[in-house]
Amino acid sequence: MKNNMNISIVIPAYNEKENIEEVISNSIEVLSAIANKYEVILVDDGSVDGTYEVAEDLVQRNPDCVRVLRHNTNQGYGAALKTGFSVVRYEYIFYTDADNQFDMFELKDFLPMMKRYDLAVGYRVKRKDSPVRIFLSWGYNWLVFFLFQIKVRDVDCAFKLFHRYVLESITIECNDFFVDTEIIAKAGKAGFRIGERGVCHFPRKRGKTTVRLSHIPETLKTVFKMRKRLNMERKTKNSKE
Repeated sequence: MKNNMNISIVIPAYNEKENIEEVISNSIEVLSAIANKYEVILVDDGSVDGTYEVAEDLVQRNPDCVRVLRHNTNQGYGAALKTGFSVVRYEYIFYTDADNQFDMFELKDFLPMMKRYDLAVGYRVKRKDSPVRIFLSWGYNWLVFFLFQIKVRDVDCAFKLFHRYVLESITIECNDFFVDTEIIAKAGKAGFRIGERGVCHFPRKRGKTTVRLSHIPETLKTVFKMRKRLNMERKTKNSKE
């Protein structure tokens, strides 16, 4: 059943040639069933495996609702999201990954939440990742809660739906995977209401993840920089009041 909603989906992709046709096709199918107007924006972040060429073919087949943007070189997950967000047309903005580890049809369950919340974020139920990665994610979520007081179970879950005004009210600075945390931290600091809902999580069937253990030191460095900057902004605001 269609809702009176206009939705933009942003999907960053890096070397996801084997996955993007399925994720875009599923996006179109669910959006055509639930949305009044919609678009799917795939951002190819400098892929070298033919991702862009496959995406261009999908545009030719779906010219009214699919757009592809391209970075000539790999700039990072956050940079790809920023590029996609900069051209969205509609009131509601959703983003997810291109690896098909989520059920796009669960998006319909998030739409009613937008009456009560400014943004709705998923958390992975029975997460299908390695034990090491699950443990590191648990530790990271605990750290984010401790530093930013963000009561979100799975801050890095790439299944998030926003009112457009949320993204228009915050400035996204980072270009890497920290973008998930940055968005939630800044939205929380701005007083936006955050709702959560569990989503199914599936093992990656095709392609390879770009997340590495070597990213941890740089991510932690970024976390503490963001904490320091937000604290300084709060102190400046309090001193002016």
